[in-house]
Amino acid sequence: MLVEPRYYTRFPPLGLLKLASYHRARGDGVRLVRGIRGAGAGREPGRVYVTSLYTWTWRAAWEAVRYYKARFPGAEVWLGGVYASLMPDHAAGSGADVVWRGVFPEAEDLMPAYDLVPGWRATILFASRGCVRRCPFCAVPRIEGPLGRVKYSVRGLIYPGHKKVVFFDNNILASPSWRVIFEELVELGLRVDFNQGLDARLLSDGAAELLSRMRIDPVVRLAYDNKGVRRAVGRAVRALEDHGIRGRRIMVYILYNFRDDPEDFLERVRDVLEWGAVAYPMRYEPLDALEKNGYVSPGWTRGELEAVQAARRVLGYGGAFPPYAALVDKLRRARDFGEAFSLRPARVISAQVLRAR
Repeated sequence: MLVEPRYYTRFPPLGLLKLASYHRARGDGVRLVRGIRGAGAGREPGRVYVTSLYTWTWRAAWEAVRYYKARFPGAEVWLGGVYASLMPDHAAGSGADVVWRGVFPEAEDLMPAYDLVPGWRATILFASRGCVRRCPFCAVPRIEGPLGRVKYSVRGLIYPGHKKVVFFDNNILASPSWRVIFEELVELGLRVDFNQGLDARLLSDGAAELLSRMRIDPVVRLAYDNKGVRRAVGRAVRALEDHGIRGRRIMVYILYNFRDDPEDFLERVRDVLEWGAVAYPMRYEPLDALEKNGYVSPGWTRGELEAVQAARRVLGYGGAFPPYAALVDKLRRARDFGEAFSLRPARVISAQVLRAR
């Protein structure tokens, strides 16, 4: 039995679908259920796999483990996924018989059992695992390690009938085979989503040209995590635009609440909007956060973080800041973060007031 706990995600549980293929190859029957109400009737499973997502969704994982251990006392219950990999000692408190860290090697290269999620219409895959960077805010070095498991073709990895492919690679442009794969994607004519983003420092003119020939769905994603990569991100945006990818189809993640402060954040948002791209604020959470949006870094106050969230809802669109002329002008004219993210122009909230909250 393969169990996805009761938390929100718009993607199917890729690891569980690969485990389904692994067990089918061994002659086992498999069932995929969600939460604690989908077990249904039938034979008691010999093993129950419970996956996990963000660390702050741990309660849903614990609920699933405890429910299925009580429901099927003869079954061995495994808990894996992101939370289990990052916080195995905490995950052990769920009562799982096995806490699995990282990927399951025997299932990693198998075609996921997409027939278990018939409403899903896109192939999700890794053309590589790991990353050449060791960003201190990122979970990838701890879960996947350095770049490895490189694929040199994705043609045979597309599920029959799927017209879209979603890449979960953490840094596909660092792969020695990125050009071969990009050319293959152009030839296949599939819709393509580089869901984890592209490394602006590695986005060459050649990569931009190939991206322009793909059916990118929905946007090209980059990241502007600190001012040290300003030149590289600006160059990447210009390269994409030079090859016909409009700025509003370029989304740039802006990490905040890490080692920055509100004025640093404002400067990076201004940069992205001035370049004509879409700025998407990405709030940092520690890798062991057990509550979402509970962490406030030394450079921020809770009031300032709330101001960003409010601005995303009121001034932005879908949580992002598109390069609307009025918004660009508002941020350009603002004296400081407080004025930039004020929602009431007649009563400007100063940075000093926000810091006092």
